[in-house]
Amino acid sequence: MTTFKTTCAGCGTVEIKADGLMLELGTSQIEGEYEFACSSCGLTQRRPANEQVVAILLAAGVPYIMGAGTVTETDIADFAKSLDDWLQEITAA
Repeated sequence: MTTFKTTCAGCGTVEIKADGLMLELGTSQIEGEYEFACSSCGLTQRRPANEQVVAILLAAGVPYIMGAGTVTETDIADFAKSLDDWLQEITAA
């Protein structure tokens, strides 16, 4: 099984096996991010994946999903506001 060297924010350089990675492709389908649990501390890490990294990860059999991107705090706040507006609308009736 292929092993990759990557970086954990807390531990530095770590080695992760291909089955310990998950690739999330962006809307372009040629770039995205990969996620892994650090082999030293266990914390989940996300790293950008350019076109070359995506090609290498896919060739090694890393599983992937088609994502729409990361959910931001603004996205969550907008969703919460829409729920508040909806609740006010249905309770006013």
